[in-house]
Amino acid sequence: MKREPVVIRAFQDDITLLSVGTNLTRYMLMKKFISFSLLAALLLAPLSASALSRSAYVERVETCEAILQQFMSDPTNAIPANVLQRARGIIIVSQVRAGLLFGLKDGFGIVMVRRADNTWSVPAILAVGEGSFGIQFGVSANETIYILNDDTTPRLLNNQRFHVGVDAKAVAGPKAASNEHSNEEVLTTPVLVYEKNKGLYAGASVKAGYLSRNDDANRSLYNTTYTLPEILYSNWVTVPDEVKPLMEYVNSLTR
Repeated sequence: MKREPVVIRAFQDDITLLSVGTNLTRYMLMKKFISFSLLAALLLAPLSASALSRSAYVERVETCEAILQQFMSDPTNAIPANVLQRARGIIIVSQVRAGLLFGLKDGFGIVMVRRADNTWSVPAILAVGEGSFGIQFGVSANETIYILNDDTTPRLLNNQRFHVGVDAKAVAGPKAASNEHSNEEVLTTPVLVYEKNKGLYAGASVKAGYLSRNDDANRSLYNTTYTLPEILYSNWVTVPDEVKPLMEYVNSLTR
């Protein structure tokens, strides 16, 4: 079940205090900074846990399915049919972002690839993270879908970390609601990005985000010793019932 993001507005009342410059003001801001840092750590810790139960990984797959359904049911965010039909891979990501000066963005995702025989793989679980530094504060939930348009880009996930926009070119994907004809250059960009943000997060920052394989999670989910390449590109794992709804939904969208 998809969890609603926590929205923190703790800093709205501090804006008027920034120009005062008194010791009391500095004390109040420092106190709030410490409180916020502790809260951010509590929010992000469950996402970073390295040892979760299989049911927790199943819930992550179900969450990603719900994210895709929500994107497609919202006319302002729906991915055009022609984009989905030519997709060679899809990544669905759920993240929580929290920060004050130093920001953290932690979460999880799944990746599916279209194989050489035009069938879709099982979903494989990914770890997702981002660090940033700059003038920023708040907490938000971020949901992102990456459409992969070639067979090379998904294989970059076989490395320890894949940086979208660095290891492969990425642009904002066209929306179904725009009714605009997308040129071939856009449609053949290695990664098309679709994103939704919920919550309060403000500021300008320098950031570095990544996706990485999570072999431990996939071993638990599929009860196998195989790692990401074998899970995505072979038929060596038994498909559990829990991941079939997502597979069927992706198949229905990409025919």
